[in-house]
Amino acid sequence: MNTEQVAKRLVELRRQRNYTQAHEELFARDAVNIEMEAMSGGPMGNATGLDAIKEKGRQFGEMVEAVHSNEVSEPVIAGNWFSVAAVMDATMKGRGRVTMREVCVYHVRDGKIDREQFFYDM
Repeated sequence: MNTEQVAKRLVELRRQRNYTQAHEELFARDAVNIEMEAMSGGPMGNATGLDAIKEKGRQFGEMVEAVHSNEVSEPVIAGNWFSVAAVMDATMKGRGRVTMREVCVYHVRDGKIDREQFFYDM
């Protein structure tokens, strides 16, 4: 797949909240996941390798009590890069209801996402 195809497929799967399928279908085995600098350590911090990214996603999913809405923009594509804006309104276990807003930037190499980085207010 080219970058546009990967981007459109990722948006489709994220809108369905099907993150596991997105990881398995679209991510390279050596992909990296990068959080904001203040969040880079710990269990919800940066992750290297598809297995670590999938585990991080699983752990995040366990923290979510309910999702009230989940929005993902159309992708903006530039060469091998694309980005989307995402907003999730969710009730988190032990934290209550929160609205999470982020810009997600992805790089595609050989038809697979090999880098994802998230930008959000702390």
